[in-house]
Amino acid sequence: MSTMPRDLYEVLGVAKSASPDEIKKAYRRLARQYHPDVNPDPAAEDSFKEVAAAYEVLSDPDKRARYDRFGMAGVNGGSGGFGAEGFGFGGLDDIFDFMNNFAGFSTGQSRRGARNRPRAGRDIRYDMNLTFEESIFGAEKEIDVARLEKCEHCAGSGAEPGTQPRRCPDCGGSGEIRQTRATLLGNMVEMMPCPRCRGRGEVVDTPCKECRGSGLLRKNRKLKVSIPGGVDDTTRLRVVNEGEPGENGGPNGNVQIFFHVAPHEFFRRRENDILLDMKVNVSQAALGATITVPTVDGDESLNIPPGTQSGKVFRIKGHGVPKIRSDGMSSGRGDELVIVQVVVPLKLTAEQRRLFEELGHTLGGADFEPQKSGKGFFDRVLDFFGGEGS
Repeated sequence: MSTMPRDLYEVLGVAKSASPDEIKKAYRRLARQYHPDVNPDPAAEDSFKEVAAAYEVLSDPDKRARYDRFGMAGVNGGSGGFGAEGFGFGGLDDIFDFMNNFAGFSTGQSRRGARNRPRAGRDIRYDMNLTFEESIFGAEKEIDVARLEKCEHCAGSGAEPGTQPRRCPDCGGSGEIRQTRATLLGNMVEMMPCPRCRGRGEVVDTPCKECRGSGLLRKNRKLKVSIPGGVDDTTRLRVVNEGEPGENGGPNGNVQIFFHVAPHEFFRRRENDILLDMKVNVSQAALGATITVPTVDGDESLNIPPGTQSGKVFRIKGHGVPKIRSDGMSSGRGDELVIVQVVVPLKLTAEQRRLFEELGHTLGGADFEPQKSGKGFFDRVLDFFGGEGS
C-alpha cells in the first residue's frame, strides 16, 4: 500500500487542463524513466507506482471528474491511497502490456530476443616482448594463444555422439519461464531464464565425455603475426576473429597484443626520433673532425665542425623510427639525433700535460672573464627538442 500525493496532476507533471493525450504522453515518459527494469535506483519502483496510480485515475474520464470535485475521497472512499484492487486501465494488464512491449525493455518476447541475439566472443590479451630493433623494423612472430574452441568429439552440441540434446521440458525450448509475482499494482508477469537449461532451450541427458556438455574445449592455437615497424609500449595490435568464440552465431572475439620493448644499450627513443649520446675528445671538438656514428641502419659519417660545444645536437635524417599511419602501415621515418658530449681527460701523460699547458698560455687562461648568465647544457637540449636545434 502506498500513499499518493494530494495532487495527481503534479505527479504526472501536467496542468489540470491537460488533454487526455498530454496525460498519456506524460505517463509514458515517466513510466519509461522509473520502470524498475531500467532504473536500478530503489526509489524508482515507488515513483513508478505513484505514476501508474495517478494515470489510472486521470486517464479515466469518470474518475478524473470525481477527483477534480472531491479529491482522493472521490476515487477511493477517502482512504488517501491506492490498492491493487482498485486498478482498472480497462484492466491492470494495460499497464504491463504497454511496459512489456515498450522499446527495449520488454519482459516478454523482446527480452528473449535480446538474450538470444548473436553476441561477439571475448577478446584475449597477449603480452609480447620485443627487442629495440624489432620495434623499429617490425618482425614476423608466431604466438601461442589458449582459447575455447568447438569440441570436435560432439561437434559442439554438448551431447555424447549417438545422442542428441532434447527440448527442455520446463520452458518448451524457449529458454525462459514465466514467473508471476504479486505487487502493489497487482500480479506482474516476468520472463526469467529457465534454470534447468540455463536459457539454452535444450537439455543434454548424456553429456559429452570430452567437454562435459559445454560443447567447448580450451586449446592452444598457433598464430602468425606481422608486427609493423614503429610500435612501442603504447601500441596495441588487434588480430581479428582469433579470440573466444561468439554466442548464438556471433563472431569470435579478437586477440589484443600488448608490446613490451626492451631498452637498447646505446639508443633511446623519443616519439619517431632516436637519440644517441656521442663522445668526442677535446681536440675533435676544438679542431673539428669526421666521426663514425652508429645508427639502427648501420654506421654513418658525421662532420663535427671546429668549436663544437658539449650538448650540440646533430640530426641524421631518415634514420629514426617508422611512422605508423592510422591503418597500421608505416609511412616515412623520423631522424637520429646525435648529442655530442665533449670528454675532458682525467689523466694525462707528461707530454700531454706539457702540450695542454702551452695551449693554455696561448689561450690566455688567467685572463678569461666570468661567463655571462645564460642557458646551460640542458636548457639548450630542451630548446632543440622544442624546435630550435640544427
